[in-house]
Amino acid sequence: MKVYLDDERPVPLGWVGVRWPEEAILLLEGGQVTDLSLDHDLGDDARGTGYTVLLWLEEAVAVRGFVPPRIVVHTANASARQKMLLAVESIRRLDAKTLEAN
Repeated sequence: MKVYLDDERPVPLGWVGVRWPEEAILLLEGGQVTDLSLDHDLGDDARGTGYTVLLWLEEAVAVRGFVPPRIVVHTANASARQKMLLAVESIRRLDAKTLEAN
């Protein structure tokens, strides 16, 4: 399953659209997500951002050995993009360490 988190852009063909971080996380927990594309600003920061999903993923990979999907950041927020890309890199490093340990 390909999951697309965004509040404004149209969902690409073949992707499942979600609006809020908790929806994306629920699908990730199901273990069927192969690809994840994230916007940062979702219109209500109290409900979270795309970065919220990355923080969940980072912890899941580090603590539970969760295998992350392919991740794309499609936000137009330049400063948030940098922060999100650093989180993606951290997730990749953690995943590589988990693979080496097994």
